[in-house]
Amino acid sequence: MRARLGGAVRALLSADGLQGAPDSVRLAVLVLASRTPWETGEVEIYTRELGRWIGLSKSHTANAVVPALRNSGVVAAETAEGEFTQDDGLLCEVEPMKAARGVVGHPLNLAKKELATFLALMEAVMAPGWARRDRSVTPAGLLGERTGRGAATERLALLLLVLEARENGWVRLRGGRVDTQRGRPVATLARLLGCTVWVAEGVLERLEAMELVVRPRVKTGSKLNHRARLVVPAVAAAHGRRAALRVVEERAEAPDPGFSDPGATVGPSEPLGAEEEVQVSSPEEGGFPEFSDPGVTGTLHTDHTHLVPPVGSLQVSGGFSGEGRGAEGPLPEDACEREDQAADGEDAAAVPGPRSAEVGPLRGEQPKKSPADDREEQPAARPGAGARPQAVRGEKAQQQRRVDLPEESGLRVALGPVSWLWQGLSKFQQARVQQAAEAELGRLEGWTGQQELAARRLASRLAARLDETGGEALVDRPYGWLIGRGLVQRQACADRRCDDGTRLDTGAACESCANVLHIRRAHRARIAAEVDQELPGLDDAARRQAVEERLRALTAVDAERFVRRREEARVREAEREAARAAARERAELERQAAAVAATVRQALACEDCGQTGAGGLCEACGCRRETETLTARAVQLVAARTLDPAASAADVAALNVRVRTAIDRKVAAEWAQFLEITDPAELEDDQERAGLAAALTAHSTVQQITDQAAASALAAFGRTDEADTEADRAYRTEQGRRWFQHNPTGEAAVAAATKASATARNRVAQHLLAVRLEQLREQATTVRPTGQTGAGSWTDRLPELAARTLGGATAGVVIA
Repeated sequence: MRARLGGAVRALLSADGLQGAPDSVRLAVLVLASRTPWETGEVEIYTRELGRWIGLSKSHTANAVVPALRNSGVVAAETAEGEFTQDDGLLCEVEPMKAARGVVGHPLNLAKKELATFLALMEAVMAPGWARRDRSVTPAGLLGERTGRGAATERLALLLLVLEARENGWVRLRGGRVDTQRGRPVATLARLLGCTVWVAEGVLERLEAMELVVRPRVKTGSKLNHRARLVVPAVAAAHGRRAALRVVEERAEAPDPGFSDPGATVGPSEPLGAEEEVQVSSPEEGGFPEFSDPGVTGTLHTDHTHLVPPVGSLQVSGGFSGEGRGAEGPLPEDACEREDQAADGEDAAAVPGPRSAEVGPLRGEQPKKSPADDREEQPAARPGAGARPQAVRGEKAQQQRRVDLPEESGLRVALGPVSWLWQGLSKFQQARVQQAAEAELGRLEGWTGQQELAARRLASRLAARLDETGGEALVDRPYGWLIGRGLVQRQACADRRCDDGTRLDTGAACESCANVLHIRRAHRARIAAEVDQELPGLDDAARRQAVEERLRALTAVDAERFVRRREEARVREAEREAARAAARERAELERQAAAVAATVRQALACEDCGQTGAGGLCEACGCRRETETLTARAVQLVAARTLDPAASAADVAALNVRVRTAIDRKVAAEWAQFLEITDPAELEDDQERAGLAAALTAHSTVQQITDQAAASALAAFGRTDEADTEADRAYRTEQGRRWFQHNPTGEAAVAAATKASATARNRVAQHLLAVRLEQLREQATTVRPTGQTGAGSWTDRLPELAARTLGGATAGVVIA
């Protein structure tokens, strides 16, 4: 789950629209993503509530964060204006999550339970806290009370650190070369936030001051600080590992050992006693630190020359060179006779020593038994110490397999019933079994929802399978038994939650298995009744044989039916796959055809001006066509506002000429103003560019005239009797609503009634305008006076307008 949520967060933060965005906007996207309902994909939230989540005020969120979200293209937001024209209510949809919905393998295609876990994580980190009307209180998150400047950055930083932390709270640090003055934790946080190291250093210091993160440093023997780690205590506490913070600090106490062992971490030496002289201390007495610290050095001991081979720890009594050889190896070649005996004359077997010293010969004698045979029978010096190399004389140090169960609490509980089988596995087999157990635990945790309960269920399964086998002693191949029988789920029915007749989620008996058993018993009872009816008088043996034969026949029929259904399902699946392949092929052909058509269309010349490679219509001609459409729209709007519905076609034609002439004058004035601020030489050198500039100027001018004409027409129709009547009716209706009956003339009632009246008036005006425009279109005004300027289309008139001599600096500029 941590990997899934981490991938989703990284995918959202790496979206194109969030590159370079403020941390408040990036955090707002994560908040909206976590609150996205799985069913609809749309988030309804107040601006004030979104600001509380990211630690900012309502006004700053409405004025800065919401517009940035809308401009980024990552969030599609519909807003409702508040009291001061700010965005009060938000209906948001995270576009990357919408695009990834249903895409298998996409990091943003989150399941319903994953979205619920994401929201719970966000609440634990930065929830603002709520007090409900029923007096129940939801506490704030770790940073819920931190608001103001830098609050969004700190919340985002803590969320990313929590997603990167392991179960013991340790955050995996960035590798490679880093700034030694600021340290590797700062470089790690800078990489996560995508900021500079000095900004990350300030954020990390503030989080550390609030005790949300800890940077414990390893101490060396010289009392100087060594490398630092980055720990999130809340993660460690959530996994029940509160002592994980102290391990790093306590393991670095400078020891004062009696010898230095390059093959293992240095352990403390034992003080010399009065009764015996000790060369080295025993590993059982001295112990070993949990971690190896290169900053902690051991004390070199000079009791022996450095030519002596490295040995393990051993408690000796006499101080001879034959003692202190460790757990393996015979005596040195220069040892004298009886040096393998104790100082008081007893046999060396009375003191802990190597077995080869007991049975091995002195020099010149032939051994009766190889010391290597006894070396395999000798117990390890530190059972359960993990994979620590062991020094063996004459051989390379080899990696021993782990004897104890894994350190993870869930695996230790789950594999507890098969601990004896675990000890018989090799290192490779243990790794494979651990991997299979972790996968099964993850699947069980998905069914149960609790890690501890999943571990107990897996332990119960292994114990039940051992009982079926007859105990661990009857398992001759532990690895095969664990992988193929012990850890696998045995589904006894069609329910995927069934395991040997037990539900994995509840632990109760499987209802589907009970149903199957009930059906089988009903079949047996029915067949027994048929046998009794058809073959009366049979004895018990014959009756039982007849029932079994009919049951076998029924089972064979069910098996044939099952095979037939499976074949039919395979055929249907093949047909669906063929249909999907055909659809993909058809879509590819359509795409190729569309690409070819687009290429051909792009090579066409312009229909109006003949420009090559214009895709059938160049930009300037397309702009002129839109200008002509807007001009006709403006003429209709003016006619609808000024002319009487009974006006003739001649009146409409005359108005058309007047309006077009006025538009021509306005366009000419705008073009003259444009030429005053433009270098004429540039237009003379590039006639195509000059024509496009003229077309764009005319289009923008006519667009403004059309908008003004539409506003004037709506205002005129809004003053009609029909609009007044509808507005008065809406005003009285809103004022007479039941929640305003106690004070119909109050401020709230009057404001609501006024708003309803304005809405009704505007709606009537739009309706009347639409009706009048339809009447004008029905008149089919086709009569156009001749001999008037502007009677043609804009394609013919714009070159004439551009060719006019304006005098001054613009004289001589001709636009083709």
